[in-house]
Amino acid sequence: IRNREIVKTCLRDVEDVVHLAAVTSVKGSIDEPLATLDINASGTLNLLMASVDARVRRFVFASSCCVYGDPHQLPISEDHPMNPLSPYAASKVAGEGYCQAFARSYGLDTTCLRLFNVYGPRQGGGEHGGVISKFVERLSENLPPVIYGDGEQFRDFIHVRDVVEAFVTVLQGERCAGEVYNIGSGKATTVNELIRQLLTLLGREGIEPVHIPAVSGEIRSSLADIRKAMQQIGFRPRLQLEEGLSLLVGTKVVYADR
Repeated sequence: IRNREIVKTCLRDVEDVVHLAAVTSVKGSIDEPLATLDINASGTLNLLMASVDARVRRFVFASSCCVYGDPHQLPISEDHPMNPLSPYAASKVAGEGYCQAFARSYGLDTTCLRLFNVYGPRQGGGEHGGVISKFVERLSENLPPVIYGDGEQFRDFIHVRDVVEAFVTVLQGERCAGEVYNIGSGKATTVNELIRQLLTLLGREGIEPVHIPAVSGEIRSSLADIRKAMQQIGFRPRLQLEEGLSLLVGTKVVYADR
């Protein structure tokens, strides 16, 4: 997405754009802030410009709850002040700004979805993977999960199936140019509670987590207020965390067997 000409070519005859391409690691963005800016902000601008040229009907941008930083109140509504704590978060703020500017300046129908902690099948573990996938990967190998800090930080985990449903709902719904919506489950889970559920699901109750110092730029607590998305676009998260974890653990076992 950093190559404007390639982006223009790819968007010919495209009706809608769902923009998911990005550097997604907080730590990676701290290590490489210029690359993060180039990909996440300039890349988004390239896509928006090409979308205008291609007369795209609708542009949906995957933003992040990290734009809020450490929240002043919970749950977090869309009018909460933005306070990015990392280059990654700052790049998402920039992407949202470009989307809203293009809605006003060019009439492009842009919508920003602030995704909370997404998890699900095929999500990578490894250095830059999702936290749940990392935990499952280590526990599947009989290794202790690594927790940053005391584990009492909490997150709003949402299954990828519900996230996809949100994107489809926006694409199929009424015009909502320039709008921003929180996409989460609306429920908080501590990292310690998450680990307890995974230990039980995987039959690894005897494994003790390892605690290491918290990472700079990481948010302490996060919980989405999803009332705006429910009221305006009809968003309804369906998968409870326990069910979603069971599905994830099952698919991880299948992939490992292959």
